[in-house]
Amino acid sequence: MGAKTFVVACGGTGGHVFPGLTVANALRRRGHTVEVWFSGRAIESSTLCSWDGPVFSTGVQPLSLRTLPQMLRAFYRSLEACKRLRPDALLAMGSYSSLPPVLAAGLRGIPILLHEANVVPGKAVDFLSSFAALTATSFEETAQWLPRRNVLFTGLPIREDLMTQTRLAGSPEGVFTVLVTGGSQGARHVNRLASQALCLLKQSGVDDFFVIHQCGAADEARVRAAYTEAGVRAHVCAFLAEMGQAYAAADLVICRAGASTCFELCLLGKPALLIPLPTAVRNHQHLNATSLARSGGADVGVQRELSARSLMRYVLNKKNNPSVLAHMSQALHTLATPAAASRVADALEGLAAGSAPAG
Repeated sequence: MGAKTFVVACGGTGGHVFPGLTVANALRRRGHTVEVWFSGRAIESSTLCSWDGPVFSTGVQPLSLRTLPQMLRAFYRSLEACKRLRPDALLAMGSYSSLPPVLAAGLRGIPILLHEANVVPGKAVDFLSSFAALTATSFEETAQWLPRRNVLFTGLPIREDLMTQTRLAGSPEGVFTVLVTGGSQGARHVNRLASQALCLLKQSGVDDFFVIHQCGAADEARVRAAYTEAGVRAHVCAFLAEMGQAYAAADLVICRAGASTCFELCLLGKPALLIPLPTAVRNHQHLNATSLARSGGADVGVQRELSARSLMRYVLNKKNNPSVLAHMSQALHTLATPAAASRVADALEGLAAGSAPAG
């Protein structure tokens, strides 16, 4: 098809931004013009290492009575941007940041493709799917939550650089390595629990392990100090731009169960203990984690039931059983969707050409 113009609205957290940028890059390689729309949050700027194209900020904030004026301003900004750019189709990756772009595109008659990352649709996708020509899903079981909608299973687009990375500089070869991450913004409970457990492992006499810990800015100093005091060899950072290198080094991952993290684990075959965020909307992280656990590739830890000592024993058990880790890795690979970005790009091209792929 001839070159088209697309908008990719993927503001919010890294879990929305990275998949959106992956599709944006795929579209641009096909010769299309692509503009990425962000909300304007500070966390988004740290993700732009994978995008050098045009960016537009809507200025949208999480929806509440207090932020209604900002939401309206973001809607009118999006409406003007649609008029300026005249896109052939718009991709929205969910979350509150999708509201103004989707509503503006709908008002101007621009075809809309939504993408839902999690097993159960978020409130934004649930509401906006009635405006969309098509809703793409990461998990096949998501279709049951969107009755009477045109749904297409694509998988979740994953950062393209993850597969080609060498291990993180400073991580020792041949040493059991644990990667701890709560996502792009960190997770305080996971930070505390994992750092305590790994310090206990060191205190128990186990020395031949290494830790890579992405913990968010708020916990960086505390986590680094804990490892230093206990004598644990660790690489600690607020945000890890070299996530592909961290995965390459990791034998075991301790993390939340956001959709991007789950599909990164599947693509790379990295065994994991998933600790779902208990306050996640519609319990979506628990459902994500359960989907992976059914394959045998991951374990699920309930946050309120885990202690530092039980987590320490879990890590030690996995360290002492490499055959179990190998089996988990193989199981996760069966869930990977490496063609997800191409499937989403194909669907967008179809909408731009006037046809919506059937789910």
